[in-house]
Amino acid sequence: MRDGSKLRGFFAKKYSFEELMHNHGEKGPIYRYPLVQYKVIDGIPTLVGLGEGANLILDIGICEEEINIEGTRFCLERAEINTESIFFGVTKEIQEYVFKTPWFALNQKNIDNYNAADEIEKDELLTKILIGNILSMAKYLDCRIEDKIRVKLDVKPIRVNFKGKKMAGFKGGFKSNFNLPDYFGLGKSVSRGFGTVKRCSL
Repeated sequence: MRDGSKLRGFFAKKYSFEELMHNHGEKGPIYRYPLVQYKVIDGIPTLVGLGEGANLILDIGICEEEINIEGTRFCLERAEINTESIFFGVTKEIQEYVFKTPWFALNQKNIDNYNAADEIEKDELLTKILIGNILSMAKYLDCRIEDKIRVKLDVKPIRVNFKGKKMAGFKGGFKSNFNLPDYFGLGKSVSRGFGTVKRCSL
């Protein structure tokens, strides 16, 4: 997971003039769903763009023969850009997703409630949080959701090292009546690769 943060640091520095690449403006961090995200998927360094972020990556292209991350040079034997248009929103069909990277669901406000809850209450709380994550993503994509989002979670807690600290994360997956783009993140720290989802075949 540290590699996703390093990848973000490289491109944020290289394209410091593009706010979408790092979500920082003249006055500091810009709090919005990141439309460009950095992650390592199955060992492959990956940039993922959505909407304006996708257009920006297409404009920038991938023309480097190598990238330099913290003094280490990595040669790019092959680089490719894939594009896809998908429906984003509530569907009649149930979709199944797996978290390819740990999901950071909890923050300082709700972690105490989670720790004090019983097993059923924990599932209810996490389900509510996941639906909130989806709605937050939809908000920043100017997507109006009028139908009810339904979710069935199947996750287990894990401990994750993040910025030198042990954090509570979750692995597993979920089913939902909401169609999401592959390889985009839900929850906290999605720009660094956390909470990455991938559709499964039912």
